Amino acid sequence: MNKVNIADARANLSRHLARVEAGETIVLCRRNVPIAEIRPLQTEPARERPVGIDRGMSVPDSFFEPLPAELLSAFGGTDDESSSGSPPVADAYHWTDEIYRSTEEP
Repeated sequence: MNKVNIADARANLSRHLARVEAGETIVLCRRNVPIAEIRPLQTEPARERPVGIDRGMSVPDSFFEPLPAELLSAFGGTDDESSSGSPPVADAYHWTDEIYRSTEEP
C-alpha cells in the first residue's frame, strides 16, 4: 500500500489510477492521516454463455401439431384452412378509427 497526499493525488491522478489498474492499493491521506483507500475492483471473470436457452432442452412433437379450434377462435383465428388465420382487417384496425375520430376537428 502506498500513501498519497491529496495534493499529490490531484497533480498526478492519471499516474496513480494507472497504478491502481495494475493492482496496487493506494491510501489517500490528508496531512499524512489516512482518509480513504483506492483499490482495484474485484471483477468476476466473464463466463462463456452457452448458445440457446437451456442445454439439453428439446421441443416436443406436439408443439408442431395444429391448435384446437376452440383455442384458435379464442384468439380471433380460425380452423378453416382456406383462410390466412389472421383476424379480420376491420377488427384489427378498429382502435385506429377511434383515435382518428377523436383527433378530428368538430
